[in-house]
Amino acid sequence: MKLETLALRGGYQPGNAEPHAMPIYQSTTYEYTSADEMAHLFDEPTEGHIYSRISNPTTGFVEQKIAAMEGGVGALLTTSGQAANLLAIMNICKSGDHFLCTAGVYGGTVNLFAVTLKRFGIECTFVSPDATEDELEAALRPNTRLVFSETLTNPALIVCDIEKFAGFAHKHGIPFIIDNTFATPVLCRPFEFGADIVTHSTTKYMDGHAVVVGGVIVDSGNFDWTNGNFPEFTEPDASYHGICYAEHYGKAAYIVKCRMQLIRDFGVLPSAQDAFLLDLGLQTLPVRMKAHCENAMKVAQYLSTCEKVEFVNYPLLPGNPQYDLAKKYLPNGCSGVISFSIKGPRENAARFMDALNIASVVTHVADIRTLALQPANTTHRQLTDEQLKAGGITPGLIRFSTGLENIDDILADVKQALEKV
Repeated sequence: MKLETLALRGGYQPGNAEPHAMPIYQSTTYEYTSADEMAHLFDEPTEGHIYSRISNPTTGFVEQKIAAMEGGVGALLTTSGQAANLLAIMNICKSGDHFLCTAGVYGGTVNLFAVTLKRFGIECTFVSPDATEDELEAALRPNTRLVFSETLTNPALIVCDIEKFAGFAHKHGIPFIIDNTFATPVLCRPFEFGADIVTHSTTKYMDGHAVVVGGVIVDSGNFDWTNGNFPEFTEPDASYHGICYAEHYGKAAYIVKCRMQLIRDFGVLPSAQDAFLLDLGLQTLPVRMKAHCENAMKVAQYLSTCEKVEFVNYPLLPGNPQYDLAKKYLPNGCSGVISFSIKGPRENAARFMDALNIASVVTHVADIRTLALQPANTTHRQLTDEQLKAGGITPGLIRFSTGLENIDDILADVKQALEKV
């Protein structure tokens, strides 16, 4: 099935006289016909449901849909995008391990990787998205376990050269993980360019309506966990009946291990109600992404003509430094998010924000409604000046998330707000 059809028909498949809409299995627990049946599920949890901290039929249907849309062998929903990235790393890294991440990723991810994971003994080195092969080699350590990036960074909109980083990772026998939140599988399917694991904050475009926080991890099934670098996949897991994940689950070893170890212990599986709401968003994702991209391009083109605007960053704008990479990886659009900087001190950007009428000033992005935010004063306040600079964030930077209102109304709102600067 094509992506538009998968968005509607993937996952839940009703049988004869069963509900047309995906049911909400609002239950914490499940009954079994015998003690042996229950015991079997504890040995083979992929064949049913034990407890809704670990899996649930509703969340399972949505996981199947997202895995199909990304082209993976399996997916795992989490309670937030941060939880998805945390588990994606911790499924591979332990205390004493190291990984690489491209600079410019979302500020919350920077804090998670640079501060919180460091407390667990896991160290991250940030490398330039433009790093050469030699620079990447210099950052590598004997205990480096993976490479991480974002398809489109938030908010600087740096386009990841997926093939470059995937190729480097595979050269050293380690996986490449990429956060595909802004692009979604509608605009980019990173597995087709060599990525091994994909994460999303489903709170953003996948939900699209600002009603439920969530995340997801998707496993391509393509990485060879038996290459000698990952004994946790090839040696018995004492915490789960001595199972060897690579041997027992083959291509799905990564995603099954993540559920059986980390979801089991951390309990960050979303509720059935949250999964149901996410599925409603997924059903219209292909249609919405097309409209978001069309509106964003028109806003970006208008802003590029405004004297009060220092620069406009939308990768598919001709002349943008990211244009060639965007055409390669995101030929059908770069999402609805634009970053632009208003000239002068940060007070000028604040005046612009205060003057907006249609665009909502909120701590959110990738919604059906137009949203605006000044990162240096909000989402990225915890970063140092050096980190802000590395992320391409200026004092006057505005992250503008173009919604699905009539484009004439969006443009009129931007114009009148700029007049107040």
